[in-house]
Amino acid sequence: MNVKRLTDNKIILITRSTRLEELLTRFNTIGQAKFWIEHMGADFSDYETEHSRYKAALKEAEQQLHLAGRLQIVDRGFLPNFVFGEEDTVVVLGQDGLVANTMKYLNKQPVLGVNPDPGRWDGVLLPFLVGDLSTVVLEVFAKRRKVREITMAKAKLNNGQTLYGINDLFIGQKSHVSARYQISIGKREERHSSSGVIVSTGLGSTGWFKSVLAGARGLGAALGQSLDTGIFNDFGWESDYLYYCVREPFPSKATQAGLVFGKIAPDAPLDLISLMPEHGVIFSDGMETDFLEFTSGTQATIAPADKKGHLVV
Repeated sequence: MNVKRLTDNKIILITRSTRLEELLTRFNTIGQAKFWIEHMGADFSDYETEHSRYKAALKEAEQQLHLAGRLQIVDRGFLPNFVFGEEDTVVVLGQDGLVANTMKYLNKQPVLGVNPDPGRWDGVLLPFLVGDLSTVVLEVFAKRRKVREITMAKAKLNNGQTLYGINDLFIGQKSHVSARYQISIGKREERHSSSGVIVSTGLGSTGWFKSVLAGARGLGAALGQSLDTGIFNDFGWESDYLYYCVREPFPSKATQAGLVFGKIAPDAPLDLISLMPEHGVIFSDGMETDFLEFTSGTQATIAPADKKGHLVV
C-alpha cells in the first residue's frame, strides 16, 4: 500500500479467523456450511453478521495502522513461532482470549486490545475501538499512554522447556482419564489421582478459576457449609502470586487428597512430577494445541513468571 506513514515504528496486528471462515475450512462452501448450521437448528445469519463486522473492523484497522507506522499482520495460528521485535507495538483485534494468547509470547511489548464488535463482546481486555487507533497508537509511540502490568504464570520443566499462561495453566491428561502425579509445595507432598490441576493468575480468576470456586460453593451449600471467598478480593491482575486447584482428587490407599487448593508465591512454588507413561500435558489459556509433554519422570515447577504482560489502557 503506497501511503505516507507518520512514523517508521513497527506495528504487529494480530488477527484470527471468524467462525464463518472456520466453517468454510470444514465444509468448503457457504451453501454446505449454511445447510449444516440450519440443520442443527442454529441461525446462520449470526455467523454472517459476525464475519462481516469483523472484516469491516479489520479493514478500518489496517487503514489507520498503515498511516501510523510499518504494519505487519499475523494470524493467531502463527503466534507460537513468530519472533517479535523488542520495539514492536502489538495491536490485537478480537476477543479477550486472543489478547491473552498473544501476550504470553511477548516480552514487555505494549499490547492494545481492540474490540471489533462491542455489541457482541464485553471486552475486559479490549479497552479500545477501531476508531481510537489513529490516536492511541501515536500516544503509545510517544509513551503517553498508561500501561497496566499483568502477572503471568510460568511452568518450567526439568528438561529446560517453559510455558507461560496469562489466565491459567492446566496440568493433566489430554483425555478425561485420571492424571497421576506427585505434588508438593513447601514441605508437604502427596501422590494424586485427579482430573488435573488448574493454576490461575489474577487475570484468570474470573474464568476457569471462578467456575471451580462456583462448584465448590454450590457443593458446600448443599452440605450446609459456607465458602468464604473474601480472601480473593485482592487477587487482581498485578498480584504477584497464583492459586492452584486440584480437580476431583481421588483418595485411595495409594493417593491422597490434602493438597487440593492453595497459593503459589515466588518463594513457594508448586512442584509436580508426572507419573503418567503417556498423554500427560501442560497447556495454557485454553490452547490445547500448544502444550508441553508431561510424562513419567518430567518435573514441572509452577510459579509467577519472571516477565509480565503490558496492556495499554
